[in-house]
Amino acid sequence: MAAKKRFNLGFLFRTEDWWTVWLGAFLIVLASVGVITAVPRLKGWSTNIGDALPLDLIPGLLALGVFLAVIAAIAYGVINRSSKEAGRFLIGFPVVFVLAVLAYVLGNQETLKHYGFSDVIWALVFGLIISNVFGKPRWLVPALQTELFIKTGLVVMGAELLFNRVMTLGFYGLGVAWTVPPLGLFFMYQYGVRRLKMRDKSLVATIAACTSVCGVSAAVAAGAATKAKKEEISMAVSISLIFTVISMVIQPVIIRWLGLTDAVGGAWIGGTIDSTGAVVVAGSMVGEKAMEVAAVIKMLQNLLIGAVAFVFALVFARHEGPGTQVELDDGVEVTIGQRPKVSEIWTRMPKFVIGFVLASLVFSFVLIPWLGQERVDGIVSVTKNVKNWLFTLAFVSIGLDSRFSDMAKMARGGKPVKLYIVGQTFNLAATMIAALIFFGGYFFAPPI
Repeated sequence: MAAKKRFNLGFLFRTEDWWTVWLGAFLIVLASVGVITAVPRLKGWSTNIGDALPLDLIPGLLALGVFLAVIAAIAYGVINRSSKEAGRFLIGFPVVFVLAVLAYVLGNQETLKHYGFSDVIWALVFGLIISNVFGKPRWLVPALQTELFIKTGLVVMGAELLFNRVMTLGFYGLGVAWTVPPLGLFFMYQYGVRRLKMRDKSLVATIAACTSVCGVSAAVAAGAATKAKKEEISMAVSISLIFTVISMVIQPVIIRWLGLTDAVGGAWIGGTIDSTGAVVVAGSMVGEKAMEVAAVIKMLQNLLIGAVAFVFALVFARHEGPGTQVELDDGVEVTIGQRPKVSEIWTRMPKFVIGFVLASLVFSFVLIPWLGQERVDGIVSVTKNVKNWLFTLAFVSIGLDSRFSDMAKMARGGKPVKLYIVGQTFNLAATMIAALIFFGGYFFAPPI
């Protein structure tokens, strides 16, 4: 008689995907119970770079660096089942952290920040320069844990998406934020695969999600679900960041030139500019009302991250190739290309999305009624800063892990850029129509 197969929960602590959930939850709990009450924030500066790093901020930065190094090293060591690997991570991490601090310094320069050159862009630039001009040393490689940093940041980000805020625009906000992205995803994926004949379908999916939903966060979610290469995610993010800066400057001008109301203009900005920070800046260039509408629309789009990851996990589990054996993150080999089993979809589904959704639900429906809005706002201000540091570390790692030569191979014929431009053009037109329908006063009374 065959022995019964024992159910083992060990996989919950063997994979990077699950560790991002535990780390994100750990950070959120520490902020919620008051263990972490403040996270160092570099100050803005105009002409004197010393203003960004006053001496009284140094101890806090050192403490933050040590704390993040320790928890990430523990996760990395357990995932690799090696204390030696944890030690190798600790050797390289200080370099990644220092580059993140420098990126924050430049990202806080008032003029550069106004035009969208944020810390994330500088983090990517620093990493790319070092990787492509000098080359990255081997001892640095273990510290370049892009997905560990960014997925943990996304779990923490879930705490920011409070339902009472994102639903302030009600049906009207959902009309813009949740109708256009699915159309954009479908259009871009079909255009990239069928018209442009792009072979790397994971790259097509990543660019489509990045463009149609919410930039970096959606790119990471789609990339994880489709098992995209790091270079593919880097390519999608790089294209998005470049055009985000352009859109942030040009779209407010177009809004004024067309004579759109602040509500319509804000909805258009919120639904089309990829970065949340850039959305707020562009909205503020139009007006206070435009900024408010734009920010809420973008938050509503952020809620689609989980759905995007699930849909791409389902699609790629079904269509990646008939009868192909693929080893996924949980160390399980599955056959894809036939009718996907629930277990196969579950294995491919990025687990950080679970943490992301749960964080949003707990903060919205448990902590706000229990602790009150003001207390929750204080917690969120802490988790938001933690998330920002994790994102900056991730983009330093992406830059250091990316080679222009590899990206050039993927960009052969300019297809990724063409996909983005055509997709964003579709997105701009469709979102404008939706903004006019729901906020223009032609069919409904404007909600704001």
